[in-house]
Amino acid sequence: MKAETTSPSDLRRNRAIRIKPPVVDDGVDLWRMAAESKVLDVNSRYSYLLWCRDFSDTSVVARRGEDALGFVTGYRRPEVPDTLFVWQVAVDERARGEGLAGRMLDSLVDQVDDVQHLETTITPDNDASIALFTKFAERWEADVDRRELFDEELLGDDHLPENRFRIGPFRTEGRLRSVS
Repeated sequence: MKAETTSPSDLRRNRAIRIKPPVVDDGVDLWRMAAESKVLDVNSRYSYLLWCRDFSDTSVVARRGEDALGFVTGYRRPEVPDTLFVWQVAVDERARGEGLAGRMLDSLVDQVDDVQHLETTITPDNDASIALFTKFAERWEADVDRRELFDEELLGDDHLPENRFRIGPFRTEGRLRSVS
């Protein structure tokens, strides 16, 4: 992995961010960040509260002090338990440009035992997500299999197709570890 130049103030800001599994009360912040993102499909506040209760072991929230700055929600695919499906990734505008989305993905994969693959879906026009998951695969030295999962006919005329990104297998020896 290529080393990036980071200023001392950036290092202090990054260290001040804690990435951990969410608790139920974090659901309100997840709902807020999803709505403020203007790009995520926003679900009900209730669904984010349930997500934080039922899938906290496969999700993370990032905080600086008391401020929620980002989240990743995911779950194990029941029929493929070594695969973690990432449902949503959001970074609050106050933390954009700090590499937080990538740090959260790394922390999440470190947090979930026995995961060898990560899957997500991305619309063809979402360059930021395509770059995020492509860089994630590079950091983890994993292959990326891209193919259409749901077409416009299934999703409706107002939604672009969702392309599945299947990343893995991950290196198990010498695996990267995140510091949160």
